[in-house]
Amino acid sequence: MRSTIKLIINRFCQLLVLPMAITCWLETRLTSHSEAIFSFWTHTVSIFPGLPGVFLRRAFYSLTLEKCSLNAYIGFGTIFAHRSTVVEDNVYTGIYCSIGSAHLGKNSLIGSHSSLLSGNTQHTRNEVNGEWMAFSAENIKRIDVAENVWIGEGAIILASIGKGSLVAAGAVVNTNVKANIVVAGNPARFVKSFEPIAPALTPEQKLSEAVLTSQPEV
Repeated sequence: MRSTIKLIINRFCQLLVLPMAITCWLETRLTSHSEAIFSFWTHTVSIFPGLPGVFLRRAFYSLTLEKCSLNAYIGFGTIFAHRSTVVEDNVYTGIYCSIGSAHLGKNSLIGSHSSLLSGNTQHTRNEVNGEWMAFSAENIKRIDVAENVWIGEGAIILASIGKGSLVAAGAVVNTNVKANIVVAGNPARFVKSFEPIAPALTPEQKLSEAVLTSQPEV
């Protein structure tokens, strides 16, 4: 019953934000690189408060991002900057997050005030005159945040994070992070590893194990 009510609310919110999504679709037809209209609406939906805001943001992004699960939680003030982002099931983003082009894996937790930038090559330096070049869509690189990742509050992420890893609050990640480790600091450095989690046993395996343990020693 609860899941049915949630589905109805999600679909209703999708109808509410459909005019916004249509303008974004038209923008993609007119120009492949511009995201000005999309950016306008992302800032607009980010400031809707409370639970209604969560539903409206989720509905909007489900219609405009490459993929956004209707089971995701998107906090107040959080902005997705690029349509190329993928948000899988049970992703949680806290308040005031800034997310560029990224793939957010299932069950990942993004702490409040975190920034996930579109790689570390968005701005290049002109070696002739020393000037830094302005942002270019051609330099966007999608980062990958794998399943079951926890990114602490205020972290800055410029590279991909492996499955099951933890990024400490305030860390600055500028190189790829391996799976099942903890990193912290600026720049982020290895702290420790997590023990690998054993896969769940099937009913047949559980029965076989119970039989073996119940047999008397010879």
